[in-house]
Amino acid sequence: MDEPKKNSETFWRTPLDYKEIKKRKGEVTIIEDLCKGCGFCIEFCPTESLERSDKLNSKGYHPPVFNPENCTGCGFCERVCPEFAIIAEKIEVEVK
Repeated sequence: MDEPKKNSETFWRTPLDYKEIKKRKGEVTIIEDLCKGCGFCIEFCPTESLERSDKLNSKGYHPPVFNPENCTGCGFCERVCPEFAIIAEKIEVEVK
């Protein structure tokens, strides 16, 4: 049986449908001028894919910055944003 490569995901056994499993990544778009700097998206992101920016938006707030390395596309940041300044999309990536 063809064993999967060892990466951040390890299995106690190789799943029977391993070849069909798609890995999810996320793409987050931040509309900086809508952000009021509440920090909910940063605080509640389960993968810590957002962090506070040093620059200011047109309203004088620090919008978040997206770091895509750990993002799984869960969309929680989009749901907790009270200003609707975040758009999250899921992207499926093939497992190699």
